Amino acid sequence: MTNGTRLTTPFTRDTTADEVLADVDLTGRRAVVTGASSGIGIETARSLARAGAEVTLAVRNAEAGHLAAADITATTGSTKIEVSALDLTDQASVAAFASGWSGPLHILVNNAGIMAVPELRRTREGWEYQFATNHLGHLHLALGLHTALAAEGARIVAVSSFVHLHTPVDFDDIHFDRRPYDPWLAYGQSKTANVLFAVEASRRWADDGITANALHPGGIRTGIQRHQAAILESNQHAQEVMERFPWRTPEQGAATSVLLAASPLVEELGGRYFQDCDEALPHDPATVEDVPEPTDVAAHALDPGAAERLWTVSRKMLGR
Repeated sequence: MTNGTRLTTPFTRDTTADEVLADVDLTGRRAVVTGASSGIGIETARSLARAGAEVTLAVRNAEAGHLAAADITATTGSTKIEVSALDLTDQASVAAFASGWSGPLHILVNNAGIMAVPELRRTREGWEYQFATNHLGHLHLALGLHTALAAEGARIVAVSSFVHLHTPVDFDDIHFDRRPYDPWLAYGQSKTANVLFAVEASRRWADDGITANALHPGGIRTGIQRHQAAILESNQHAQEVMERFPWRTPEQGAATSVLLAASPLVEELGGRYFQDCDEALPHDPATVEDVPEPTDVAAHALDPGAAERLWTVSRKMLGR
């Protein structure tokens, strides 16, 4: 249902992905899920496959991808699982994936990501690694797959994070060329970029029948947190926050992703940010809440001017 312009659903933070898609038939639909060899990626792919979709696991590690595909087949009975190599930090790899795709694509879940890399790391182009992986690689992928996405109308899902609340995109120094590198600012900026991508993709590609939405999946203990140990070791407050963090299972974490990917409840809806299977409320910067996992969305992440600017700046970086 909608409250004004805000969309809410019968589902909650405890709902699993399979429960969201329990009555959804995706037979004949084709989906790509990046980073689908583990965590919420594999659970997103599993639920889409169980609902009947043909799912391609776009993964950096092909061996891990094939293991994931075998696991999905064993648990769902689906044999319509493909594995394809994709390194989001390598422009040639992204281009090869896109050019190798044939036919329509109905669902693109930009799920892969890295978080809080402790030391400044750059791609061969000089791009900050988190921004390159989480945003630029996925934008490049969507641009390359645009014809396939537009063929029959598609949904794009951008997995963001509540950490976007901490920082807008710093257009004056996106890649930390001048300001001191901070792993959480870099991560937060990339997650803001994910939401802005959804805003602008929905605007630009509306006439193609393409919609895009972003989400925070919730806190799930997965491999993406592998860099946190060193950071938490020297931060007592962060340790305390993590101790009372409302963790959820990967199956619960994938619920909002599959909601946006395939549920009829969000049909034709675009440019929005969801959490716990509901559209998030606006963040009030004057309100300081000591909660481990905020459930709102920052105005800077939904700003149409910033979204258009980011699209233009990012395409220039990609040489498009």
